[in-house]
Amino acid sequence: MNLHAVRAIYKFEMARTFRTLMQSIASPVLSTSLYFIVFGSAIGSRMADIDGVSYGAFIVPGLMMLSILTESISNASFGIYMPRFSGTIYEVLSAPISVLEILLGYVGAAASKSILLGTIILATARLFVPFTIEHPLWMLGFLILTSVSFSLFGFIIGIWADGFEKLQIVPMMVVMPLTFLGGSFYSISMLPPLWQKIALFNPVVYLVSGFRWSFYGTSDVSVSVSLMMTLVFLSLSSVAVWWIFKTGYRLKA
Repeated sequence: MNLHAVRAIYKFEMARTFRTLMQSIASPVLSTSLYFIVFGSAIGSRMADIDGVSYGAFIVPGLMMLSILTESISNASFGIYMPRFSGTIYEVLSAPISVLEILLGYVGAAASKSILLGTIILATARLFVPFTIEHPLWMLGFLILTSVSFSLFGFIIGIWADGFEKLQIVPMMVVMPLTFLGGSFYSISMLPPLWQKIALFNPVVYLVSGFRWSFYGTSDVSVSVSLMMTLVFLSLSSVAVWWIFKTGYRLKA
């Protein structure tokens, strides 16, 4: 494995994060903090507990997942789109670098940013609401799997997009609504029976539910099902990336 190439891509992408620290880290942390202030401290103190967990603590995993999903897609899509836009992608494709090494560089950097962001948000949440983590290893596992899966998905979007506008369509018009409707701010058991069944078609429900289980030991669906759905999404994204490099879709045109 060409570790020098992987390290070069990874360091370049991580350096871009620290050059745009306000946009990459400070902005999502500030936005999430506002959610904690409004929903956790102000409104949450007037709401009943959910499954024995205070409302302010209940939304911590959901808000973390909201930030992780959107930032993973944004970082990975922009990271591969800019080399395509500037034409430097051809230098990467012509270099003695395998597909795996390219992915380790770009997707690894995007996932690292999301994990770092999730850790900062977790520490920030402690300033506003008290919460516990019953299964820290599971929490870390779900955090890493989700970050990698959606960074791969963002990588696909960055290759598919032929303009800056398309980079924002999927995160803003698809992922964010699915996250809000995926139990980030409530338990789907609170919905009418019909809407509970409809909610199970939302893949984000399984991500949020599994992540919340790692905190409080309570979830809307089985943790094994949540883990399986996360692995399925990771596998589908990996197959899609393999097909893109095999066919040269929007890479060699």
